[in-house]
Amino acid sequence: MTLDVGVIGTGMIGQDHIRRLADVLSGARVAAVTDVDTDRARTVADGLSDVRVHPTGQDLIADPGVDAVVVTSWGPTHEQYVLAAIAAGKQVFCEKPLATTREACERIVDAEVAAGRRLVMVGFMRRYDEQYRAMKEVVTSGEIGAPLLMHAAHRNPSVPDHFTSEMIITDSTVHDIDVARWVLGEEIAAVRVLKPRVSSKARPGFNDPLLVLLEMGSGVLVDVEASVNAGFAYDIRGEVVGEDGTVELTESAGVLTKQRGRWSGRVPATWKERFARAFDTEFQAWVDAVAAGGTTGPSAWDGYAATVVCDTGLEALRTGERVPVVLRQRPDLYKEQ
Repeated sequence: MTLDVGVIGTGMIGQDHIRRLADVLSGARVAAVTDVDTDRARTVADGLSDVRVHPTGQDLIADPGVDAVVVTSWGPTHEQYVLAAIAAGKQVFCEKPLATTREACERIVDAEVAAGRRLVMVGFMRRYDEQYRAMKEVVTSGEIGAPLLMHAAHRNPSVPDHFTSEMIITDSTVHDIDVARWVLGEEIAAVRVLKPRVSSKARPGFNDPLLVLLEMGSGVLVDVEASVNAGFAYDIRGEVVGEDGTVELTESAGVLTKQRGRWSGRVPATWKERFARAFDTEFQAWVDAVAAGGTTGPSAWDGYAATVVCDTGLEALRTGERVPVVLRQRPDLYKEQ
């Protein structure tokens, strides 16, 4: 069986996922696309075989020839498309964020709970990265003892002019927030945000870098260094410190070369280079699960929790205070994931 997928949003990430579905993965094809920029959607469709272009996301979801839906549109539109897919009983892969507000995420969770089965997977691709998976395995096995601390760094070489200090949390640190919850297997209880000396590469009024401190429910502390004007590369770091040892990510990509009394290696230039394989693995897992009649991976609850923690982080950024994270009770639908 070949899964006929409809893609809502044909911007940069949408086109990358379309390429993945068309050329890299097995068991799926792109059957329909749509975008607020209709000309762009038509251009993308013209490069594929037998792809329908719909005027709206709702029309695409209603198409009987679309088996499952991928949402890669602008963040504030995610809620309406995910809710429409749930109402249609179609599995939906939604790029992060699940939605941009706590209330919108709660409406999605409520709709999925009412449907009685999981229909949503959220695109936190780091869970499919080989190094992060190995890290989680070591932590879960108890090999390094009880976790005490987690260190992380998210360094972008640069960001577009529209990028704001708040987006350091909502667009960059959100990945580290999800990784902390997933690797440590617990919720985040409180957030603080510290503002170090501002980089000379940052625009006026732009707080970069930030140090985001997460307190886990068990007392484990997680520090995330988030820098979006690092210049030299796209550099991702991670380490968990336990009572009996540590586990950390190795250099992000490439090989280590030693010669003439020196050593050198490559650091990825972009997020695509660092996480290309993780994206492929993530999407193949989704396609396989949907073809088998279900879904997998990060759930609507994970998307909700990440959005709430990001909102809490924004309050902490504004106030400079420690701000508790307040989550609703986790529904039974998400307790066995």
